[in-house]
Amino acid sequence: MSIKPVYIIGAGPGDPDLITVKGRNILVQADVVIYASSLVPEQMLEVCRPDAELVATASMTLEEILDFTIARARSHQLVVRLHDGDPSLYGAIHEQIMALNAAEVPFEIIPGVSAFQLAAARLQVELTVPELVQTIILTRISGRTKVPDREELSSLAAHQASLCLYLSARHVEDAQAKLLAHYPSETTVAICYRLGWTDEKILLVPLHEMASATRNQDLIRTTLYIISPALGEAQTRLEKLGTARSRLYHPTYDRLFRESSKS
Repeated sequence: MSIKPVYIIGAGPGDPDLITVKGRNILVQADVVIYASSLVPEQMLEVCRPDAELVATASMTLEEILDFTIARARSHQLVVRLHDGDPSLYGAIHEQIMALNAAEVPFEIIPGVSAFQLAAARLQVELTVPELVQTIILTRISGRTKVPDREELSSLAAHQASLCLYLSARHVEDAQAKLLAHYPSETTVAICYRLGWTDEKILLVPLHEMASATRNQDLIRTTLYIISPALGEAQTRLEKLGTARSRLYHPTYDRLFRESSKS
């Protein structure tokens, strides 16, 4: 009997309905589902078979995860490695690919919706507006995981593109300083916290208040920043609709840009 492929599936940023049809179809068949409990909501697993083995990885090292994955695959079980967002973005799948190849275990990667895509949908904006901005940069600031010198935030910000900043809230003051060297201080920033989850929060602030708003709202984990000329049009539209107020730009003003419809 041949070994079944391991499926590395992007679950999307949090909303269980944003997994792809292909991803969900495989998830419902899985014998084993390996997932990060802090990043993948429990509701996502409700479609799994009652007898499926559900393995949270919070207490496991990468080596333990890989050993477990390969062992289950070699026992001819259908194994799903469920990642948040899209696996190709900050998903640590490079090491998994290398290990699966070395073990001669077949695998397939199924893409998912990334947080920056859900953020744009929530904000009702296009991040590539003709004659305004035509480039999207997905990056992070250097922290425990170092960023190559050629990809330093300061140099990327010089393009004044639609910049989507992942995994950077703990270094937000440094990020703000680097961005201010190139973007106007009044550039609108969307601070997007736990997109797709029931406690989702999106704040629109000017760039010079990006750090203070983050700290005042305690939005340190699972936060994405979008810095873009395109957001200025979104802010103008909200003001015309009467759904934005001047105090929206004050970092102490606690306002949900969009309240989740989930209970």
